Amino acid sequence: MQSFSNKVVVITGAASGIGRALARQLSHDGAHLALSDVNMAGLEETRDMLQGPGKVTLHTLNVADRAAWQAYADTVISDHGQVDAIINNAGVALSETVEQMSYDDMEWIVNINFWGVVYGTKTFLPLLKQRPEAAIINVSSIFGIIALPTQAAYNATKFAVRGFTESLRQELADTHIMVTTVHPGGIKTNIVRNGRMKTSLAASQGAAEKSLDQQARDFEKMARTTPDQAASTIINGTLKGKRRILIGADARAMDRTQRLFPIRYSEIFGWLLSKIA
Repeated sequence: MQSFSNKVVVITGAASGIGRALARQLSHDGAHLALSDVNMAGLEETRDMLQGPGKVTLHTLNVADRAAWQAYADTVISDHGQVDAIINNAGVALSETVEQMSYDDMEWIVNINFWGVVYGTKTFLPLLKQRPEAAIINVSSIFGIIALPTQAAYNATKFAVRGFTESLRQELADTHIMVTTVHPGGIKTNIVRNGRMKTSLAASQGAAEKSLDQQARDFEKMARTTPDQAASTIINGTLKGKRRILIGADARAMDRTQRLFPIRYSEIFGWLLSKIA
């Protein structure tokens, strides 16, 4: 991707957080936007923040619904005539031990975080192949590189997104389609408040269990990167052709630690968590 100007970009999870910040910056860069989320009120708020000249359409979309994806793609083509990039950004959080986790919760997060990326990628890939240059940007997490206790389900989905996307990148290596994975660290979004946080990381380290509100406040203290900073990193990384985009000093530090200590990093992070808890 040389530029996003006059490109049609599909963004899931655009009602808040990184998705909203991406919409704002890409609109400023002259892109046409097809924005989706389960929260239409949030999408309308996002649209009201946009100041660019491009066309903007809003769509209610449950990314876990495979049938809804094809209808969505048909609508996007009807509205915009083409698709040049898709950013599979929608995601949710779940914190619980493997022993206590319900199958319903596990299926909920897998359907959104992993299958949502698969559906979005496969549905729009034939349309992207029709364009002279195109991009698939799949948002994983630093938890797609390292694992922590109570995050088994979230880790599973984000590791899966990483593996799926890295394999796809190799399959499309000789094409015009740019494929990248995004690994944010702590971003100041509502992912904790909107998640199913059954058991906190603090409790896994022997500390008292914390309420959802306290977990959210703790996360907000640790999350040093804003959605706008994350969006800028994603856009700039894509334009530079980066195949893996790390967001935030915390993500870069955790990635380096995992590379240096691929087995023992869990002990290092466990010790750090015990100090925080």
